[in-house]
Amino acid sequence: MKNPMVKNGLLLALFAFMCTGLVALVNQQTYANIQHQQQQELLKVLAQLIPNDIHDNDLTAQCTLLQDKAALGSDKPLPAYIATKDGTPVAIAMEAIAPDAYNGTIKLIVGVTTQGEVLGVRTLAHQETPGLGDKIELRKSDWVQSFLGKVVSAEDDPRWLVKKDGGDFDQFAGATITPRAYVKAVKRAVWYFKQHQAEIFSQALNCEANHD
Repeated sequence: MKNPMVKNGLLLALFAFMCTGLVALVNQQTYANIQHQQQQELLKVLAQLIPNDIHDNDLTAQCTLLQDKAALGSDKPLPAYIATKDGTPVAIAMEAIAPDAYNGTIKLIVGVTTQGEVLGVRTLAHQETPGLGDKIELRKSDWVQSFLGKVVSAEDDPRWLVKKDGGDFDQFAGATITPRAYVKAVKRAVWYFKQHQAEIFSQALNCEANHD
């Protein structure tokens, strides 16, 4: 009896080992594909935010990490991509988080010139209600284009509110919380950059080593 039991045990162990190896291989390949897709999507978004004609560097290679929960909405360091022309910084694309949206957090990225003018904003991830809060996606609405050319003149700049609160930005019918949180997150990020520009540009380029 012992021999068949041992044989069956070894077969089961071998089968389990093979299955584990197969799952690991599939996961590795899937992870690589996801990373590639995310990189391609990032390149597309960066090209939309910072036009090629204003910089001559590889934005993904000129990446630094920024950490300020009050300004950027996250405990974790977030990447910022510096655009340069002839070695001189001309703009930046900064990731930020809107922590107080209707259905959780919104991850976004803001392009800003060194003069503090918004070049564009894009939504990277969100869980807002389809048909209401998802107007923060460019493919659903051109609402994010309303940030183009805007500047933040003060930390409490009254223009950086939705119209319901007396500001310049439209709210969504039935979904004011989402645009309110989004506008606040963009304003804070732009103001943070305006106040810390020299410090940001002097930081080490460290995204590869530290950013998840």
